Amino acid sequence: MTERLSEETRGPLLAPLFDTGWEMVEDRDAIRKTFVFKSFVEAFGWMTRVAIWAEKWDHHPEWHNVYKTVDVVLSTHDVDGLSALDAKLARKMDSLSE
Repeated sequence: MTERLSEETRGPLLAPLFDTGWEMVEDRDAIRKTFVFKSFVEAFGWMTRVAIWAEKWDHHPEWHNVYKTVDVVLSTHDVDGLSALDAKLARKMDSLSE
């Protein structure tokens, strides 16, 4: 069962993500990041690769794509806030964007 991040686990899991451009969403226990690619095809290809992992882990992002830009928000709806799955998917998104 997925659990909401405790105060003790937030720092170690989220701090490295903040260093890569993730930020907290105001008025919500969620993180967000904007990814900008060279083209629409590159952005869509990245979304496809992320979708495969998201489906495998049964953890799906909130995202919005316009041309070469993808805005992402991660939060675990089952716990009404951030979980380890959000940090895991954020790390995977970062690695797939390199």
